[in-house]
Amino acid sequence: MPRTILSIVVLLACIAPLRAQVVAVDSGALPRLMAEHVEVIDIRRPDEWRRTGVIEGTRLMTFFDARGNYDVRAWMAKLTPVAAGDREVAIICHSGGRSRLLSRFLHREIGYRRVYDVRDGVAGWIAAKRPTIPYP
Repeated sequence: MPRTILSIVVLLACIAPLRAQVVAVDSGALPRLMAEHVEVIDIRRPDEWRRTGVIEGTRLMTFFDARGNYDVRAWMAKLTPVAAGDREVAIICHSGGRSRLLSRFLHREIGYRRVYDVRDGVAGWIAAKRPTIPYP
């Protein structure tokens, strides 16, 4: 392979992770992310929000229903006005399973630049004795 082509391949391999990625964070990173104007999207269901309360400042947008069904188009119609693909977004659920799936989907299939997956979820937030507010 000619040296210039090899240089370009190496450069692209180094740049790609900087412009698009899923970043796993714990719930302790949320105050910093919110201060940096990253939209934090709580994808749990209303019954879960009522049970544990919600983290103040998060956007509540259920993705999966109680049976695990979802409607990508309807959900994206709600997400895009508050966090379009060129913005960073953090996804949180109860314990990290659903947020991991949706974070990867937003990055790989929809093309979001950077998605933070809150791997310990609201359960981690509560276990660390951080506050929640009641959901009506």
